Amino acid sequence: MKKTLIVLLVALIASTAVFAQGATEAKSEGPMTITMLYAATQTEVGSLPDDWAGYQILRDKLGIDLQLQMLPSNANDQDVAVRTMAAADELPDFITVSRTVWADLVKQGMFADVTDDFAKMPERSKVMFGPSSKAFTTYNGRIYGFATPSAYAGNEGLLVRKDWLDKLGLKAPTTLDELYDVLYAFTYNDPDGNGKNDTYGYGAFVEDYVAYEAYPGRRFEPLMGAFGVEGTWNMSADNFGLRIHDPAYYDWMVFFKKIIDNGLIDPNWQSYKKDDFRAAWKQGKFGVFREQNSAYASENNYSPFDKNFPDGGFIVVDAPVGPTGKNSVGPLVEGFRIFAINADVSAEKHAKIVEMFEWMSYGEGYMLCGYGMEGVNYILDANGLPQSDASLGDMGYNKAGGQRYIQLRNSSFNYNNATETALRYPAYTTAVSQKRMSAGDVLIEMQGKTWTRTPGQNSMPSPASTDVYTFYQQGIAEFLNGKTALTEANWKAFVEQFDKIGGLEWEKAGYEYAKENGYLL
Repeated sequence: MKKTLIVLLVALIASTAVFAQGATEAKSEGPMTITMLYAATQTEVGSLPDDWAGYQILRDKLGIDLQLQMLPSNANDQDVAVRTMAAADELPDFITVSRTVWADLVKQGMFADVTDDFAKMPERSKVMFGPSSKAFTTYNGRIYGFATPSAYAGNEGLLVRKDWLDKLGLKAPTTLDELYDVLYAFTYNDPDGNGKNDTYGYGAFVEDYVAYEAYPGRRFEPLMGAFGVEGTWNMSADNFGLRIHDPAYYDWMVFFKKIIDNGLIDPNWQSYKKDDFRAAWKQGKFGVFREQNSAYASENNYSPFDKNFPDGGFIVVDAPVGPTGKNSVGPLVEGFRIFAINADVSAEKHAKIVEMFEWMSYGEGYMLCGYGMEGVNYILDANGLPQSDASLGDMGYNKAGGQRYIQLRNSSFNYNNATETALRYPAYTTAVSQKRMSAGDVLIEMQGKTWTRTPGQNSMPSPASTDVYTFYQQGIAEFLNGKTALTEANWKAFVEQFDKIGGLEWEKAGYEYAKENGYLL
């Protein structure tokens, strides 16, 4: 039987009905089956292969038969998947879950109390769990999930096609007006020189997180930052509130609507999923976008673009300065990924999950999850550090074939270790253009751009009712799509109605939470 399944939303209930275990599982001889829902490191390359050595090692050494199910790549689809499983009472034993969904499900008693489990994971606890991570999954004074570092802070940036700038005689944009001119030229002045009207200035997809990067989401924040409305919240003690209440939010809407109406953005931005978006920039469909360092510059991710455009290339630019002197790539938050245990599992299975999670964080388990199999996906150098050697071919851990074997890397990496960063992002020479690339160098460059400090914003509360955010999201979308005319009067009426149905209540709850947890600036 295949050990790894991809979550197909159209058949979610059918797949999870046989996948979920919980407390009702009948006892049997042999290894204990543990089902785990995980977020893959690179969904584009496929699920963890059945011949991953970790499966057998878990069986032999820990007595665990691990059955994996991979979440979709898009964050919204991930949330839908987990909510659908929860509604059907079909959650797996061990779940990767966003904080927004976690906050709803923990109130329903669906996750186990793990407050006393940190002492049972000494290796993981000493590098991953501090006061902020424990607070991230605390509810009524108890902890109901393991919040591990999920990414490097400031690991995204605004990319611009440098070869397109050079061909059109343009300089890298520094202001919003300059950026608009670049977007226009990239759309209408044939920057790729193929004689076709087939390029756009800006590219994006909807990647919104209710609590801290609300619709239309983080891919647009370098533009929103020019108006000072990036992120969901203004965390200033003197001017705290939802960004949508800032008068400048309307100005941002007007600017974005102008980009849409003038055809300067790839019109598929509302339908693209993450993988579609990434395939599009690699195909040269647009020349300006916000992207993550590894998704842009790691060898496996950059190679399709290098093959398609060996003379092409990008530069990382700072977010454009807006009309009042503001700019920001987006809110800088300490990212956490939550791993929660199903409240229905037996005490014995609960203990086994904790044991497995600790195994993944150091030694043999860490290496298998983070770098794959020795001699297959990596070799050890003279210092005992893993390296992706040319002798490994496509199976090196930074190659397409090898990356399938490190799909559980998010379960092991702590994202706070300099050696780990260097190993994760080795420098390389591109196959076609023969230029040096390093996602690690790009990370440092991106972190050096202008970000908005927002401590705790990713743990801020969501609205009490999902109807509030649905109204928020749909209302903004209707303005952008032209269904509702974007006028000051219509905008004012929309915000007032939003406040009536729960917007002001959400803002008040956010203030109390931020004040209580010391997040106000």
